[in-house]
Amino acid sequence: MTAKKTTRRSAGLLLFRTGAGRGLEVLIGHMGGPFWTGREEAAWSVPKGEYASDEEPGAAARREFEEEFGHPAPDGAWVALGEARQPSGKTVTVWALEADIDPATAVPGTFAMEWPRKSGTLREFPEMDRFAWCTPEEAAERLVKGQRVFVDRLRGRLAEGGSLSGGAG
Repeated sequence: MTAKKTTRRSAGLLLFRTGAGRGLEVLIGHMGGPFWTGREEAAWSVPKGEYASDEEPGAAARREFEEEFGHPAPDGAWVALGEARQPSGKTVTVWALEADIDPATAVPGTFAMEWPRKSGTLREFPEMDRFAWCTPEEAAERLVKGQRVFVDRLRGRLAEGGSLSGGAG
């Protein structure tokens, strides 16, 4: 008998802002740790994280935003951007939220890993080492490939003109 493989799931929150002379911008984070050091292209992510089958995805998105950014998610209406299967096989669900926060105030959570590999030394690294507001075009270059669809979906929703309702906020 074979064990049933469980689909790994993550949920996240993509903050966005629009403003006079600025246009649409989204807040994304550069992934922390030694594997991402010195990389910019395809090394950024929506603040998100995995959750268990007994946790609501919206609650996980809220929890993960706070863990990765270091502050609670801002208040406001959440816009459902759906889910997307990543190249790794993980399914990611994302909501968008209009808010304007200062990336410099982030206090990212950390994770521990053995580094250098096979050294026996456990080191801590930030989950995300910096955050930035990016245009959709910048985000398309910086985000990991499987998450770019969420920026495209947000742009589509905004282009529809005001249909920014529904969500798990």
